[in-house]
Amino acid sequence: MRELLPMDVWEQIKQRLASRLTRESFHNWFEATRLHSRQGDAIWVSVPSDAAADFIQQEYGTLVRQAISELRLPVRQVYFEANSDAGPAGQPVRCERDERADGVALNPRLTFERFVVGSSNQMAHSAVRAVAERPGQVYNPLFIYGGSGLGKTHLLHALSFQLREKHPNLRVVATSGERFMNEMIAAIRQQRMSAFHKTYRMTDVLIMDDVHVLGGKGATQEEFFHTFNELYERRRQIVLSSDAPPREIPNLAQCLRTRFECGLTVAIEPPDLETKLAIIEQRAAEEGLEIPEEVKLLIASRTHSNVREIEGALLRVQAVASLTKSPVTLQMAQQALRDLLPARERRTTLESIVKAVSLEFNLQPAQLKMRCNARQIVLPRQVGMYLARELTPASLTEIGKAFGGKHHTTVMHSIAKIERLRRRDQDLNRVIHKLIDSLQ
Repeated sequence: MRELLPMDVWEQIKQRLASRLTRESFHNWFEATRLHSRQGDAIWVSVPSDAAADFIQQEYGTLVRQAISELRLPVRQVYFEANSDAGPAGQPVRCERDERADGVALNPRLTFERFVVGSSNQMAHSAVRAVAERPGQVYNPLFIYGGSGLGKTHLLHALSFQLREKHPNLRVVATSGERFMNEMIAAIRQQRMSAFHKTYRMTDVLIMDDVHVLGGKGATQEEFFHTFNELYERRRQIVLSSDAPPREIPNLAQCLRTRFECGLTVAIEPPDLETKLAIIEQRAAEEGLEIPEEVKLLIASRTHSNVREIEGALLRVQAVASLTKSPVTLQMAQQALRDLLPARERRTTLESIVKAVSLEFNLQPAQLKMRCNARQIVLPRQVGMYLARELTPASLTEIGKAFGGKHHTTVMHSIAKIERLRRRDQDLNRVIHKLIDSLQ
């Protein structure tokens, strides 16, 4: 049974937040919140909607915890849940991980069904699915690398769930480089190394996220070297992830580098436009959110680096729509996402891109806007559209107008084509980097 908590506790937190946030941000996200109840050192705060709860948890959770610490309040956890006249309905939004493989808690949302496959991650996805079907028999070790937020952890959690479902008799240890290191240090201090060895060396499948953390950690690398050898010689499956390929991990021992490279090494690249649109469509469908095509294109064209950025942008649009009780429109989405744009996007203009591309390809700016399908015109124009998507806040419709009144679907096709070309054409890739440098 949740106990009532004096309302001044949450009000104190709100007052501290009000001093840290802009007036608009505080009004949008916290002014209408109220403390509902407590259980021990946890409090439940009512917010207008589930979307608002998700957004506050993601965007302001750290700031709330800082306020509690600074005020020295008797609160350790804050859960946000949708408002209800009858009191809290269902479970609060805790974003907790309640499934487990030995070693680490698993996020039940990170399954194969929710992983959107595209050209940037198809090989990694196929390799992990193959391992899930035949652990220890294919791609051993499997090493996946790529930047933050591209889906490496998602694939590893999905693999853990699939192994437990298809091979319930196998022992699976899912961990991270940092957890492995901390557990080893604790085992040494407590003289429990035999138990530590049993956990890691007697497993059937070892899944380790962020293995690059071991770089420069001499004793930990040596321990993992012996763990790796033991599992590999017994033909047990090893799956590793890192933010860089083995040869680029700083201060990684040569003996580990060669072992990491003895199996299959696959990269996950930033998502292309089609993949980003697919992610937006899937996440919107999961939330029952109706989004116009032009808003999907806006989010896809404004987010460049990773999947988390895409999901964060979509969540912000969803939260604003929920709080204002209005449908999602292009104007509303542009307003919701305005402060997510990098500073460089506000400096670079469509006209400056047209001029830079024309100069690079020895053309006149007017030629990029003319109705001509000659290759010497089409490719530079497509490069210009790609750069406009990367470096400006312009919508696809606005980009099309700047390049001779092209339809937004033509712009979308051009962006996708250049994304594909620059991955295999190093000369074109160098030209694009040169143009980006000149425009920033």
